[in-house]
Amino acid sequence: MRYVEEFRDPTAAKSLLAEIEKVTNQIGATKDKPVHIMEICGGHTHAIFRYGLDRLTPEGIEFIHGPGCPVCVLPMSRVDECVQIAEKPNVIFTTFGDAMRVPGTKKSLLQAKADGADIRMVYSPLDALELARRNPDKEVVFFGLGFETTTPSTALSIQQAARDGLTNFSVFCNHITVPEPIKALLDDPYMMLDGFVGPGHVSMVIGVHPYDFIARDYNKPIVVAGFEPLDLLQSVLMVLTQIRDGRAEVENQYARIVPEHGNPISIAAMEDVYERRPSFEWRGLGEIDASGLKIRNRYKAFDAEEKFGIGYAAGPRMVQEPEGCECGAVMTGRMKPTACPQFGKGCTPEMPLGALMVSSEGACAAYWQYGGRRAAEPAE
Repeated sequence: MRYVEEFRDPTAAKSLLAEIEKVTNQIGATKDKPVHIMEICGGHTHAIFRYGLDRLTPEGIEFIHGPGCPVCVLPMSRVDECVQIAEKPNVIFTTFGDAMRVPGTKKSLLQAKADGADIRMVYSPLDALELARRNPDKEVVFFGLGFETTTPSTALSIQQAARDGLTNFSVFCNHITVPEPIKALLDDPYMMLDGFVGPGHVSMVIGVHPYDFIARDYNKPIVVAGFEPLDLLQSVLMVLTQIRDGRAEVENQYARIVPEHGNPISIAAMEDVYERRPSFEWRGLGEIDASGLKIRNRYKAFDAEEKFGIGYAAGPRMVQEPEGCECGAVMTGRMKPTACPQFGKGCTPEMPLGALMVSSEGACAAYWQYGGRRAAEPAE
């Protein structure tokens, strides 16, 4: 298939849904005893709800929404540190738009901007580099945020800053990795997971082999998936087929985009600029070993944590979630968004209590935007 309409073809979708129902019945999955499939990526969560796939697939399939939204898993302490940097004199703080409204313990970046901090939304770290060139008397800080999808662009920007000798540019690095939280979830004895729909954009960078441990060590199938309706339906069918056949493999449904071994240029840039942190805090998951990236010593002149003496450079600190906020439980699949007592009441897109209602990939935002009647119904 070459055109987007082909990936949304109703006839093909009906054929896939019939096969999904057939295999679900063969497995013996029912509403009371479902197959639990976690879509790791928040983009997949939104696609599932946008196209109503959760309603079209059999009741014997339960989608578990995973921690694949980098804005959502950002702990409140890191938002506080963003604000702390942004409110320093002579600082221009730059960020992607998704992060502007994520609440910290006292305020969001948007509120800090309203209070007078020079905070600017950018579409790329290269925009921040250009601001540094145009404002040599200012410290320009880029909020490096995201999984392996966005990590290479930040790395390449740091390399460019080093070549250009830009001493007024730095990155507040909050880049994180996908495989480690999956392992943390699989090690949780309370998690009920039978298979995974793997992230497409992340895998475009790192390839499929970083997920080998899921099949090898935990005997769970994972299928790297695209984002169109037929992509997701085919991926679900592939997961179910593996379960029916008693197999556990890493399969690549998104092969038109995802190379087996990833993007070598991106991987080389990441390896040059970053090293693993001993651990990093995830909202809802706590500290996870080797799950975050920090800037290597050779580029420490561009590390905002070192430059401003905050974050892990000043010692980690954990902040309690707001009372009644269940972002952690939703993000780890223990709770549906509508089961949160704050959903649609104390937490709305206009007045968010947690990041999952703010982010364009957040599960709560998906339920609110596409759920319709479901958004007002309490979860069973």
